[in-house]
Amino acid sequence: MTEHDERRRAWDRRHAEREHIESGEPDPVLVGEAGPLPPGRALDLACGDGRNAVWLARQGWHVTAVDFSSVALDRGRRRAAEAEVEVDWQAHDLLTWIPPEGSFDLVSLVYLHLPPDERRVVLRRAARALAPGGRLLVVGHHRRNLAEGVGGPQDPRVLYTEEEIVAEVPGVVVERAEARRASHGGGQRVDAVVVARRAP
Repeated sequence: MTEHDERRRAWDRRHAEREHIESGEPDPVLVGEAGPLPPGRALDLACGDGRNAVWLARQGWHVTAVDFSSVALDRGRRRAAEAEVEVDWQAHDLLTWIPPEGSFDLVSLVYLHLPPDERRVVLRRAARALAPGGRLLVVGHHRRNLAEGVGGPQDPRVLYTEEEIVAEVPGVVVERAEARRASHGGGQRVDAVVVARRAP
């Protein structure tokens, strides 16, 4: 069994053991950034159980949601059925799958935490998947979260700063790159948030 297979099985177990790994509500940063945009084609990478994908679909987006956990995708399908929306659920390993280039008006990566060499591969493919004028949204636990926040991975290798994300997505126009605090489990977490767009 490869390391990727072990990772996939571990995520299947995590999703099977809990009703929701994250809140059942869509990520507030995604809501704030995507809410004002005209609906188009969206790609939700590492979609988990579909909380963000379903919210986007309810706003009128045509959503492709990708994850490598079959348990998470099955939950996403049920969530979409309950919300009476259509989502294109796809099972892929983001380290090997290449999304179609120039195809999406929004590409989101919300709390995807990988070692830097793997993260760069996924981010660059995500940026290339943007249509002209399309926006890339990256949200994740900031490395400062280890000392200043609560929750999230405790391995500093998979955490990052906003500057690191900006450096790893060449060829886009950065609109926002910041550390942002948010309520989490009775405390506060520190997130890195990057919003960028592909030039028209």
